[in-house]
Amino acid sequence: MKRIARIASSRTAPARLGEQRGAYRAALIGPLYCDSSALIKLYMPEPGSAEFNRVVDGRNDLLVSDLAVTEVVSALARRVREGAVTPEAARRLEHAVVRGLDGAVYGRVELTRDVHRQAEHFLLALMSMPLRAADALHLALATSARAASLASCDRRLSAAARAAGLATYPA
Repeated sequence: MKRIARIASSRTAPARLGEQRGAYRAALIGPLYCDSSALIKLYMPEPGSAEFNRVVDGRNDLLVSDLAVTEVVSALARRVREGAVTPEAARRLEHAVVRGLDGAVYGRVELTRDVHRQAEHFLLALMSMPLRAADALHLALATSARAASLASCDRRLSAAARAAGLATYPA
C-alpha cells in the first residue's frame, strides 16, 4: 500500500520494539479497520503516529469509513480553533484523507441501515462496556466488513472489539 503521508520522524527502534512491531503485524490479521483515532495518526504527528505508521506500512487491507473521515475532520477543526493547525493545513489534510478513501488507498466501509442495527445490538449486548454511539458504529462497520482486526486508541472501543472477537491495535 502506498503511504499517503509520512509524518513521523524516523528513529532507530531498539530490537525489543522491532520484535513488538513484528508481533503486532502477526497479530493484526487482515483486513484491519481503522477508526478515526488510528486514521489521524497516518496524517498528523501525535503520540503513537510513528509506531502505527510502521505497523501498517506496506499493508493493502486497511478499511476506513466515511464516519472516521468526518471524525478526523472534526478533530482537525478543533485543532484549528485551538490554534494548533492553520486552516490551510487542515484543508490540505482533509483533502489527503478524502483522496485516500476515494482513491481506493483504503477499502471503504459504508454506513448502512444494517450497520446501524448491528451497532444497536452491540450497545445492548455489551452493557458491561459503556460504548458511545459512534464507537458502536465503528465496531459494527468493522464487523460488517468482516475485518479481523481493529485499530483504535479508544480503550472502550478496543475492549468491545476484543469481546466481539477482533484483534486490536494497540493490543
